Amino acid sequence: MTTQTTETREDAGVAKGRVISIHISPAAEQPMLAVSEVRAVPGRGLEGDRYYEHTGTYSETPGTGRDVTLVATEAIEQIARDNGVNLGPGETRRNILTAGVDLNALVDVEFRVGQIALLGMRLCEPCDYLERIVGQAGTTKALVHRGGLRCDIIRGGTIHVGDEIVTP
Repeated sequence: MTTQTTETREDAGVAKGRVISIHISPAAEQPMLAVSEVRAVPGRGLEGDRYYEHTGTYSETPGTGRDVTLVATEAIEQIARDNGVNLGPGETRRNILTAGVDLNALVDVEFRVGQIALLGMRLCEPCDYLERIVGQAGTTKALVHRGGLRCDIIRGGTIHVGDEIVTP
């Protein structure tokens, strides 16, 4: 008999992962703060976060997926191994750190995080701003196609650390 030791599993075509940590920042260029839960509001983002208040640092390319950003623990671990870029959970400047979910596969896919529903809009490619903030040369290059996922909130509610992430 084998014992499952990971936090994810496959059941009838449904992938399940977990929320590892949640981070928000009250203002642009301020450190990310770890929180145990946060209210997600469609069209606004995460309550208390800089983008909820429209005070974040925005790229010159407008687009969708500005409500919430996710990044995979596996990607952070991989860039540390492959590129020597070591980022703490909030240093990616993404809101939700996940485990056990292929975020790149969720572009144009609706999925559930705890009680809320998100729609993956586009990859969250890194920028030079992120590299400047974390102060580690090579961060931008290391995170290309591994920088996470930008999402719109379809159904709001509260996200908690430990919530299950359910994808089709």
